[in-house]
Amino acid sequence: MKEIFKEQFTFRAVIIGCAGCVVLTMSSLYVALKLGALPWPIVFTALVSMFFLKLLKRGNTGEINVTHTIMSAGAMTAGALAFTIPGIFILNPAAHVNILPLLIVTLGGVVLGLIFTALIREYFIEIKPLPYPMGQAAADTVIAGDAGGRKSKILFSSCGLAGIFTFLRDGLAVFSGKTIFPAALLSSKMSEWGSITGIWLSPMLVSIGYIIGPVFIGIWFLGAILGDFGILVASVKLDFFDGATAQKIKSSLGIGLMIGTGVGIILRGILPQLKRIKLPVFEKTVHTKKIISLRPASLALVLIAVAFVYICDIAVIPSLIIIAGTALTTIIAAQLVGQSGINPMEIFGIVIMLAVKAIYPAGEVAAFFTAAIIAIATGLTGDVMNDFKAGAIMNTSPKAQWLGECVGGLLGAFVALGMFFIVLKAYGASAFGNHEFFPAPQASAVAAMVGGIPHVESFWLGLILGAVLYTAGLPVMTLGLGVYLPFYLSATAFLGVVLRLAAEKIAPNWSKKEDGMIIASGCLGGEAVVGVILALIQAFRGIFA
Repeated sequence: MKEIFKEQFTFRAVIIGCAGCVVLTMSSLYVALKLGALPWPIVFTALVSMFFLKLLKRGNTGEINVTHTIMSAGAMTAGALAFTIPGIFILNPAAHVNILPLLIVTLGGVVLGLIFTALIREYFIEIKPLPYPMGQAAADTVIAGDAGGRKSKILFSSCGLAGIFTFLRDGLAVFSGKTIFPAALLSSKMSEWGSITGIWLSPMLVSIGYIIGPVFIGIWFLGAILGDFGILVASVKLDFFDGATAQKIKSSLGIGLMIGTGVGIILRGILPQLKRIKLPVFEKTVHTKKIISLRPASLALVLIAVAFVYICDIAVIPSLIIIAGTALTTIIAAQLVGQSGINPMEIFGIVIMLAVKAIYPAGEVAAFFTAAIIAIATGLTGDVMNDFKAGAIMNTSPKAQWLGECVGGLLGAFVALGMFFIVLKAYGASAFGNHEFFPAPQASAVAAMVGGIPHVESFWLGLILGAVLYTAGLPVMTLGLGVYLPFYLSATAFLGVVLRLAAEKIAPNWSKKEDGMIIASGCLGGEAVVGVILALIQAFRGIFA
């Protein structure tokens, strides 16, 4: 086992993994703020890791697995930050948050995620193995591509083309990102609707649609039609509401649907299995000492609680609730990701935040901190467990993988937080929640739970509807997102679905479908990376102006 560990956890794996982690973490934060969605990065990082290790004419499948484990670890941390902390500034653009407490929140969420995934890995991967579809896909990609680098060339070519497109659009302003359909194609009434009838020229958003597929993007698009054409257009045209009220109803309904879907997940997927999920994890048959022993884990939990109290200004009782809530939600996240590939990390954050507020009154910032800690821990859990599944298939050392997650997760915490403050400096607090810059719909949902809902009746209607529809077995995970976001973003994502269906019709064999997914991953990464570079340039201009 020691020889396997040394062959897999290598110096080059750490260096390549860390370099990729920095880039992917920065771009993931940008994507999550911009689009309110973050596809699993594991297949993308598997391809990139394989490409660079093969370029060095080195690398076994286990080393590739460890490399992409390090590389992907920061992405979910970045997403969790983007899904929660901007809510502070959505509620109060003049708010000021010190970097040290937010660093402790970020590191605390990462460490909690690492501890609990080390404790539950054997149960969910070996004793009661779950399918983990994304982990399975990553393993299949590495095994299939181990003999050659064609897929990596496709990935980087599409990445470069998307990057050039983004630079021309955003860096040089050669053309506008928002494109309105020509008036000649519209009726006289439709031409009055402005941006509702347009699309956003974005390879990244088209790729999101292509990767996620017709079911969830179709539901997303249905939500967009309901929100924009049903509420913003029809209700105003029929004089049911004025424009300002219609906008409040639209946003509140969208937030309610997102929260309601989370409630549905709890009712349908968690409560019926809670006893089976919670208790066997800590059976004596689970040899947690293989990765981490309970004594240092317990000491780490105590130190995290102390840091939350004395640095983050979270009271003792809420800090204890956060740690207990993290233990529960990481187990739930492992179960959900393993069965469905879905990980509603911001919903977990909202649930524990509301539990804390119900037991112990807390300030607004402390409430956002609570949601962020839980979201980071559960987001990292989903990534770690996917990686562990891929590792089990490829006979990778669990210890090597977990140490890789430690390296990537801790590095990602610093990078994600640094990128967040760069975006804040570059665009200002008012950019969060602004559809022209960073819509951040999940952070808006958290903000609504903390600071007040614009239209309470619509929120409760959405919550009940989302919970009922999901409990009934309907795939409504993205319905609220479609209602909340502006139509032109949803239309672009739907264009990705159209392209995917066309590609599968033209080239029905599996390899061509796989090539399409690789191209989509490259386009997503290309725009995200160039967007990050432009944000860095903008921030440095502001600093040195």
